[in-house]
Amino acid sequence: MKILILNGPNLNLLGTREKSIYGAESFDQYFEKLKHIFPDFTLEYFQSNIEGELINKIHELRFLFDGIVLNAAAYTHTSVAIRDAIAAVDLPVIEVHISNVHKREAFRHTSLISASCVGVIAGFGLDSYRLGLEALSKIIENK
Repeated sequence: MKILILNGPNLNLLGTREKSIYGAESFDQYFEKLKHIFPDFTLEYFQSNIEGELINKIHELRFLFDGIVLNAAAYTHTSVAIRDAIAAVDLPVIEVHISNVHKREAFRHTSLISASCVGVIAGFGLDSYRLGLEALSKIIENK
């Protein structure tokens, strides 16, 4: 099973940014843990602060990967283009968020990408990614 974890803007600052919301661990550190938790998966990771790069990566993966765990970060609430990219590829995508976006500012309560994703996991810290991978593996196995 080949899965990409795709992170959007500012998530390269995990471990140093707003630790009370996002925690003190970097994503690179957590990614190493995920590789140990899921040794039978081929996991890759890509992060960009640029919307077009995220869209290009989604397009690129359509024949190479089995699924995507996506934290589009702020683009979740603003990007019709990422929503359309997800809809255009035949890959299951799980939307994840580190924080519980529904306990935060009102503008974070709306996701433009959710309707194109097979599911949403939010509010479990970095563990949201592990939960997303578990859900995605079941979806892929049942395809």
